[in-house]
Amino acid sequence: MIPLALSEIAQITQGTAAPGGDGAVVAGPVVIDSRAVTPGALFVALRGERADGHDFAAAAVAAGAAGVLAQRPLDDRALPAVVVDDTVAALGRLARGVLARLPEAVVVGVTGSAGKTSTKDLIAQILDRHGPTVAAKGSFNNEIGHPLTVLRADAGTRHLVLEMGARGIGHIAYLCEISPPRIGVVLNVGSAHIGEFGGREAIAQAKGELVEALPEDGTAVLNADDPLVRAMASRTKAEVVTFGRGADADVRAADETLDEQGRPRFTLVAPQGSVPVTLALHGAHAVGNALAAAAVALRAGMTPQAVAEALTQARPVSRWRMEVGRTPEGVVVVNDAYNANPESVRAAVDTVAHMARSAGGRAFAALGEMAELGGRSVAEHEKIGQHVARSGFAGLVAVGAAAAPMIDGAGQVGSWTGECVQVDDVGAAVTALRERLRPRDVVLVKGSRVAGMERVAAGLLAPASGDGADGGAAPC
Repeated sequence: MIPLALSEIAQITQGTAAPGGDGAVVAGPVVIDSRAVTPGALFVALRGERADGHDFAAAAVAAGAAGVLAQRPLDDRALPAVVVDDTVAALGRLARGVLARLPEAVVVGVTGSAGKTSTKDLIAQILDRHGPTVAAKGSFNNEIGHPLTVLRADAGTRHLVLEMGARGIGHIAYLCEISPPRIGVVLNVGSAHIGEFGGREAIAQAKGELVEALPEDGTAVLNADDPLVRAMASRTKAEVVTFGRGADADVRAADETLDEQGRPRFTLVAPQGSVPVTLALHGAHAVGNALAAAAVALRAGMTPQAVAEALTQARPVSRWRMEVGRTPEGVVVVNDAYNANPESVRAAVDTVAHMARSAGGRAFAALGEMAELGGRSVAEHEKIGQHVARSGFAGLVAVGAAAAPMIDGAGQVGSWTGECVQVDDVGAAVTALRERLRPRDVVLVKGSRVAGMERVAAGLLAPASGDGADGGAAPC
């Protein structure tokens, strides 16, 4: 963060500086974990369900924090602090105030029901070649992670790439108030969080808040293949640039192919020129993310050749997103366990089916629940089971009671001869898979965060321990 005196932070956050902070200057990072404090840091004391950050204020100052952003007066009134009514709201005001002092920084906002983090990572890797770039870590996309990312910017930052999530109407609009975007990317409108929103139209309304926040001299980058996203062009004053696979998209892909590991190759076609691209990422769905990233980079002034080179050299940054590992026995494990919704699961299933065919092995899926689907949960889980069966998988392991309807769905595909296994937990899933997998097989591991499916992938890649219990196979 740019250096700021505690008195300036008090003014920006509409707080009151405690006497102990006279003359103190924050010149380090802004952190919410006292263990992450480095000299000159600002420690933000948040109240959580399990801990109250105020209890760690003294430890943070002892570790070198220049000050504490607190929601109540600290027990030790001599500690350097700024006291505000609400630390989360104050964190957002601080980020907005710092960004206002960085007029050269171009804010790129990214939203969508699926692919936000992967696309954000691609955009950041490309733009970093064009100028110093700060991007959100992992999925820092809410009212806490978002301002923390903004506050990592300094006077040298030229691009700020921010992921924007929403669990309701108005959430993205609030994030845009913290960091007004110059470029806004909307990837898709899917089923993620549909239980909270009530329908895709409501999700589209929320996602479109990003393009509504753009200035007239800004750019809306919209997915031409998604009708709900394409319709957002009417909701913005900014220039609209479309991406997609259709011939009418401004930035599109031609001549798409997948190699044996499911890594795409295609020709990037744009008004500025056409160039070949080879991605190191897995899955045909990565092409859409790459097109969105390319559209942003081209708008930022990069050449098609520079964009293609950057895309070709880009690597996965955030964990548990189509990570490909191999066991000593030669089983390929695709760990896509960070999160799940119907669209992302189908895309991952398609990729693993391709990889297994190319390797001459069998495809398996270990799937946990897809959360936040509301009244559509059972039907959507059944549809995933059907998709697994129709994709020719040799086996489906459903982990947890909420994922059980996948078994019923697979059983509805009469031509499928694969095996269904229902287990209660991740340990049992590992055991069930170990008993069935053999060299050259490919297994997909995926589920929503609540399912903790990354532990299945870790268990498969770790040396066999013999732990766990098989939930038992059943004909589908």
